[in-house]
Formats: sequence, C-alpha cells, structure tokens
Amino acid sequence: MTAVAAWSQDLTAGKTVTITPPADIKITNIALGSEIADKDGRTTVKMTYPKLPAPDDEDEEGVETVTATIGSLTPGKIEHLTTDLFLFEDTIYQFELVGKNTICLAGYYVDQNADQPPGGFGEFGSDMDSEDEHDLRFVSSDVEIDPDELDDTDTSRFEEVEEGEKAKAEKPQSKKRPRDSAGEDGKPATKAEKKSKKQKTEKAEGEAKKEKGEKKKEQEGAEKQLAGGLKIKDSKVGTGPMAKKGQDISMRYIGKLQNGKTFDSNTKGKPFKFRLGAGEVIKGWDEGIVGMQAGGERVLTVPPAMGYGKRGSGPIPSNATLIFEVKCIEIK
Repeated sequence: MTAVAAWSQDLTAGKTVTITPPADIKITNIALGSEIADKDGRTTVKMTYPKLPAPDDEDEEGVETVTATIGSLTPGKIEHLTTDLFLFEDTIYQFELVGKNTICLAGYYVDQNADQPPGGFGEFGSDMDSEDEHDLRFVSSDVEIDPDELDDTDTSRFEEVEEGEKAKAEKPQSKKRPRDSAGEDGKPATKAEKKSKKQKTEKAEGEAKKEKGEKKKEQEGAEKQLAGGLKIKDSKVGTGPMAKKGQDISMRYIGKLQNGKTFDSNTKGKPFKFRLGAGEVIKGWDEGIVGMQAGGERVLTVPPAMGYGKRGSGPIPSNATLIFEVKCIEIK
C-alpha cells in the first residue's frame, strides 16, 4: 500500500456531507476545528456506509446502509483522535455531526495495489529525521554537502513510507450493489437474466478499464517539447485535479546536470513547497509542473534560458541544461 496524496474534509454542525472517493482513502485523524462554538459540549462524528451483502442476498433490492459512531471530541479534554479507517473507491459515505463544533477529518489517498515501474520513485513515506526543503532559486545555499560527494548518493528511489505502515492489503471488492432490474417481459428478472446482465456489465467495465489503461500508457513515456525548448516526459500519471498556476504545490525532486551529476535533491523530510507560476522557482519549473496530478512523476529537461542561464548557481555551471526528476505530492 502506497500513500499518494493528502486528503481532508471539514464537517460542520447541521450539515450532512456525502463523499464518493475517486480512489481509496485512509482516514488517520479526527480533530476539532480551529474555531470552537461550544467550549463545554461534546461533538460526535457519525458515518453512514453500505452494508456488505451476504452471499445469498442476490434477490434483495436496494442497498442496506449502516450508521456508526467513529469518534467523540470535547474541547479541553479530547481534541483529536487517531483512527485507522478506510473509505473505498466509488463507494458512497455520509458524515454528520451531533454537537455544535466543527470537526476536521484528515488522511491520505492510498494505492493498495501499487506496482512501481523500474526506475520509478518507489514507495513514499515520512522520514522526518531531516527537513530537506530547498529553494530552487538559490540552489548553492541549500546544498548541505560537497556537490562532488553527491555522485555516490543513492537517489534512485524516493523514500516516503508512512511511519509504522507495514501491512500489505489486497484491495477489497466494491461494497455497492446494483438494483435488480426487470426481465425482458417486464417481470422480475430471473437468476439467469441477472447472471447474463452481470456478465455483460463486467465485460463492458473490463473493456473500459483496458481502454483507460492503454490511454494512460500512451501518456506515460512520451516526451513533449514546450515553448522555449523545455522538455517534459511523464513516467507516471497521477490522479485528481491538474496543477494550475496560482496553486500551492508540494514536490519531491532530484536535480542533475547532463553528465548525470546530482547538484540538489529533496527526497526526505518536508516536501519542497512553492506557488506555481509566481516566479518563486526557475521558469522551467513554473512551466514544466503545470498539468501534473498528485502522485504523478515527470522528468523535466530545462534549457539554460529557463534555468540559471549564463550566471549559473553554486554547483551549477553557466549555460547548463538541467535534468529534474520530480514527483507531485500535493496540490492546494
């Protein structure tokens, strides 16, 4: 199981929030919001979810749901709870509060069947022993070791494995059940008709999934050249909304010269954060990160004019073409 992007959801009193995740989510924390409406009152979080049907319930219509309490918080006493709760892809969940205070759910999207390609970034996690935040505008001041020693640094895999997360889980089947439809004669469908319909549906879904996978493979590995000579190549396409200028982006990266020498990297600790398109980083990043999605991996080939030009910077010589292997961690 691999964490691919952060996730959060605010819950307010009197409102029911419906969530249908586009990918599996693991909720790891429930906390009181920043503003407290009731300093002495308890606020309880309730979740309604589909009940897993029994094997012999094929003829039952509809989807039965279950409502469960997942936590109660009281200001000054219990203000947050650690949880280990999964929300599964394309399943409908509803959350509501009993109480007056705002509650924040937090966690991250997970890929429970991650299959990393050779040379990929590998498993991500949160090794917080060091805080390797680097500002790409001033590379020379951020390199903490002699650049000559960076050649021996093993940067083939970024390490960001959620601390304590060791279990490998198989992705469970969807808990949603389709409603039974009528047969061709208008009467309730027979078991044979249901089986036939199910086979057709599975076949259609399989073909759609295959087509989606083929389209994704076409995107991955194809190098594109943008204006100014900047080249981008997606080695892995992420999920969710695409990065746009004006958004805050969290990244991991390895920066290399054309001879393969590493001059800078951020593979541990806090991801490097910046505002896309605001001139906080080199132009090659402001243009090359646009369109990435959380979990996506890309190689940027940045020409001198979109990097550090004639002046260079620290270990970067003048008129250097730069190669960045980057991974998008979060988009806000």
